[in-house]
Amino acid sequence: MASWFNDDRAIVLAVVRQPDANTVAVVDQVRSHLAQYRAQVPPSLNIEVLNDRSRSVREAVADVQKTLLEAVVLVVMVIFLFLRNVRATIIPSLALPLSIVATFAAMWVLDFSINNMTLLALTLCVGFVVDDAIVVLENIYRHIENGERPFKAAILGAREISFTIISMTLSLVAVFIPVLFMGGVVGRVFREFAVTISVAILVSGFVSLTLTPMLCARLLKPVDHSRRPNIFFRASERMFDLWLAGYRNSLDFVLRHRPYMLVVTFATMALSVYLYVIVPKGFFPTEDTGFITGTVEAATDISFDAMVEREKIIAQAVRGDPNVAYLVSTAGATGISRTTNTGRLFIALKPQSEGRPSAFQIIQDLRKRVSGIPGVRVFFQPVQNINIGGV
Repeated sequence: MASWFNDDRAIVLAVVRQPDANTVAVVDQVRSHLAQYRAQVPPSLNIEVLNDRSRSVREAVADVQKTLLEAVVLVVMVIFLFLRNVRATIIPSLALPLSIVATFAAMWVLDFSINNMTLLALTLCVGFVVDDAIVVLENIYRHIENGERPFKAAILGAREISFTIISMTLSLVAVFIPVLFMGGVVGRVFREFAVTISVAILVSGFVSLTLTPMLCARLLKPVDHSRRPNIFFRASERMFDLWLAGYRNSLDFVLRHRPYMLVVTFATMALSVYLYVIVPKGFFPTEDTGFITGTVEAATDISFDAMVEREKIIAQAVRGDPNVAYLVSTAGATGISRTTNTGRLFIALKPQSEGRPSAFQIIQDLRKRVSGIPGVRVFFQPVQNINIGGV
């Protein structure tokens, strides 16, 4: 077996984590010992990191964190747009961080990490956790508009709506119970997602029945109907009146043409079933992680020296692509293939921030570059963060 890093001879070492180990933690530990390893080898040898699997994990987590922050900001803006009251906006907005912090505590107890699945659950639950608080707030504010004092309105409003909040919370959690008890690989992948979002919803229901009424009693003020609303309230009220009029007209139209609407309903259901059948299906979507692997196959009777020459020609052709940052090539028997008529390629692409095409487009270009090399077949595929059923 022989390996090269670009044009230099190399020895490739793979560090494989244990099944229950954290990828980021393992990478950090390995990198912390690199200086010690470099000091123990001759100066003519270089130790370089070829593939850092934690990089894609860190980028994905950072992207989901950004999305979570954007979702929080948008939810608060929408709440203010419809409530049009700063004090009233603060109340459901406080339910959001409290629910997320309590969810983090449950994740710590359950030994969950902050990963793509848990962050995705937190992002999706941003809209869920404020729903209950808004329902409670609206009911309490209705009593205040009818002349009740805020403290009494909070007691009455929470008492009237408590059963509704409990039923809403439990019905939302019930949606994720099948995912929680799903078996196999899919069940293991989505278990943390289901538990995290269920805990967040349960906590939000508790907060809505406890903290929200208390804040309403303390922060909300009696409504002065004789006071003229501000210009923002008047402008938004006109906009809401237009929306209400449009909804009323559309509802009248639907009620006047009920048989036709029934036909549209069944047609929509049939179209949904048809689209479900024809839409392509897969286990996990293919990612662009910035890395591509290649498998080289030659005739079974090829000599090792001839295989090395073919591997060099293929490596030179791959490196000719301007989107390739570096390349590791191996010829001969490896831990994956025990025959000498095979070779492996590990291709690192330039960052997407430099404007490179997607990994799938680059694979098409690489196939064209190596298609004219005689005596070998080369297969490329993008490296995935989740590999199941093969290498």
